[in-house]
Amino acid sequence: MGAWYNEAVFYHMYPLGMTGAPKENREEEVVHRLRDLFPWISHLEKLGITAIYIGPLFESTTHGYDTRDYKKVDRRLGDNDDFKEFVRLAHEKGIQVVVDGVFNHTGREFFAFQDIQKNREGSPYRNWYKGVNFGWNSPYNDGFGYEAWRNCFELVNLNLYEPAVRDYLFDVIHFWITEFDIDGIRLDCADCLTFDFMKELRWRTSQWKPDFWLMGEVIHGDYARWVNDEMLHSTTNYELHKGLYSGHNDHNYFEIAHTIRRQFDENGGIYKGRTLYSFVDNHDVDRLMSKLNNRDHIREVYTLLYTLPGIPSIYYGSEWGIEGRKQGCCDDPLRPHLILEEMEKNNPHPELTRHIAMLGKIRKENPVLAYGRYRELLLTNRQYAFARIREDEVMIVAANNDEEAASMNIPVPADGTYIDAVTGEEMEVVGGRITIELGACESMLLKKQ
Repeated sequence: MGAWYNEAVFYHMYPLGMTGAPKENREEEVVHRLRDLFPWISHLEKLGITAIYIGPLFESTTHGYDTRDYKKVDRRLGDNDDFKEFVRLAHEKGIQVVVDGVFNHTGREFFAFQDIQKNREGSPYRNWYKGVNFGWNSPYNDGFGYEAWRNCFELVNLNLYEPAVRDYLFDVIHFWITEFDIDGIRLDCADCLTFDFMKELRWRTSQWKPDFWLMGEVIHGDYARWVNDEMLHSTTNYELHKGLYSGHNDHNYFEIAHTIRRQFDENGGIYKGRTLYSFVDNHDVDRLMSKLNNRDHIREVYTLLYTLPGIPSIYYGSEWGIEGRKQGCCDDPLRPHLILEEMEKNNPHPELTRHIAMLGKIRKENPVLAYGRYRELLLTNRQYAFARIREDEVMIVAANNDEEAASMNIPVPADGTYIDAVTGEEMEVVGGRITIELGACESMLLKKQ
């Protein structure tokens, strides 16, 4: 079998929001909110989750991406021992843990920036940041200028060409591996990091922990520039994310099929052989339930998320179909405080939760969904069928985005007996084709016996 991450089903946690932490980190004392997340691990096991992506965790000033101390868990969440226990409990259940690595910028309260404020040209850290110019000024009236991430001047861009900065960050990463036993890092703003930094990061982490996973946040561009044997194992697949909801809103399966054909088709897909990180929502984009024009489509969307090429990820709370939209530049509605016991007791969409758990079980039992070649079998605006194929293993996936029932006559990619992967019912193959009836907004998985 392959690496754990290629077979994983991820659960994405934004802990400052999940635990209801204050928006600003101004208190002296540590509050052990991370412990509220310990019971969630059993919930994830029931969902069929095999990996957690959690973050940001570094001590910060506000939203977590303005780092103040790379070697401390944010005091609003707890202390380092709390996170060690979280990782231990996850590993006990066979769940890997990946953290957010914020290495493109720091906050203004980070020690190196404060030293420049104090010592100006005399600071040994004056080359740690991009564009430091003592002849300019900043919006904060520092008496010097600097380069900020997207002109957000609370986020000061690190200079990754400076050897001392790279050495410092590699020491931080080694600390998180040895101290907490983490299994991977999601690189925030990977499209802003230098390729040399990521190459050295890949080499070093593979020495420290051979199955360590590196995934980059990349929105636009050719993902193959980042995902290769020298750099990252995976990137966020924003291209597919867009198609998964708009392809249903527009009754246009051609959009999703075109994206997958371009990326992963067995004949010439540009990312064939690579695994990208698939998602339908996250801490930066509106919740899926808020994006769908017809909410009955939600189960089909998750069926496609779990069965198309890629590593599927669920954003915390979306297994209950919660809603959330950005309000201007404010992401708070996407990052709510949730109490597990209350959500389980008052689940607004139990059928969705069951569907996601079923998909997790099927994916775990059928490695073809992680490793199989992709082949399109049938495509119209409103109906779509494809196969995942690996040697003698075949899984056929069919989906109907119409508000009416539909009959689908699907060619089978290999001779044999096919069953409904959920019910076990045998399907009749006639002339190398299977005819199925799908209800409105329904999907089906067929497995070759």
